[in-house]
Amino acid sequence: MEREDNWTTVIQPKERLLHVDFAELWHYRDLCMLFVRRNITTQYKQTVLGPLWYIVQPVLTVLMYMVVFRGIANISTDGLPEPLFYMAGVCMWQYFSDCLGKTSSTFVDNASIFGKVYFPRMVMPIASVLSNLLRFGIQFALFLVIYAIYQIFVIPGQIHTNLYALLTPVLVLLLAMMALGFGVLFSSLTTKYRDLRLLLDFFVRLWMYATPVVWPMSTISNAKLHLAMSLNPLTPVVEAFKYGFLGAGEFSWGGLAYSAAFAVVLLAVGVVLFNRVQRTFMDTV
Repeated sequence: MEREDNWTTVIQPKERLLHVDFAELWHYRDLCMLFVRRNITTQYKQTVLGPLWYIVQPVLTVLMYMVVFRGIANISTDGLPEPLFYMAGVCMWQYFSDCLGKTSSTFVDNASIFGKVYFPRMVMPIASVLSNLLRFGIQFALFLVIYAIYQIFVIPGQIHTNLYALLTPVLVLLLAMMALGFGVLFSSLTTKYRDLRLLLDFFVRLWMYATPVVWPMSTISNAKLHLAMSLNPLTPVVEAFKYGFLGAGEFSWGGLAYSAAFAVVLLAVGVVLFNRVQRTFMDTV
C-alpha cells in the first residue's frame, strides 16, 4: 500500500507586495535563532576583549562626549550628571544605528547563502534586530549601574524617575521597527545602487546630531528649529526614555504616536520594496 508523504514545499513568488507570511516566519524560527547566535558569536570573534567590547565601546563613547560636547562645546545636559545623560542617549541611539547598519546590507552580505538554499529572506534582518538586543541589554544594564551609583551615593534623591520608565520595552520596539524599516528599504536599493551604502553611513552620522543624544531639546529656543527637530521620529523616543529615568527632557504622547505611525508606515514601505527585490536580486547583486 502506497503512503503519501506531504513534505514537499512549493516555492513561488508572493502574490502581494505587502504580503508577509508570518506562519512561514514562525516555522523558520529555529533558523532565525541560529542566525542570532551566529551574529553574536562572530561579531567579536578572535578579539582580545571579546564581549567586553559591549561595555568598553559605550564607556569610551560617553567619555568622548563628556570631553567634546560638555567640556569643550559646553552644551547643557539639562542639569543632569554627564555620564547618566550621555549614557541614556548612547543606549537608545546605539541600538537603532546597529540594527540599521546590519539590516541595510542584508542582500549584499548574504548573497552566497540566498543563492544556495531557500528560506524566508526576512529572517535575516529580523535576526539582526534580535541579536542586537544583547548589546542593548548589556548597555542598558551599565546605564542602570551608573544610575544606581548616582541615585544612592552621589546625589541621593535628586534624580526623579517616574512611571514613564515602564515604557522602555515600547520605546525599544519602536526603534527596532524604524531600524528594520529603514534597513530593508536600503538593503533593497543597494542591490543595484551600491553607492547608497556609503551615503547611509554618512546619513546616520548626521542623523545622530539631529537627535537629542548629546544635547537636550530644552537648549533649542527657536520655535521653528524646535519643530523641525521634533519631526525627527527618533526624538520623541529618546526624550521619553530620558524623561522616564532621569525626570528631564520632554515627554509627549502625541510625539510617541507620531513615531509609532512613522514606524508602521516605514516598515510597510520597506516590506513592499523588499518583497519586490527578493524575486530578482540574485540577477543584480
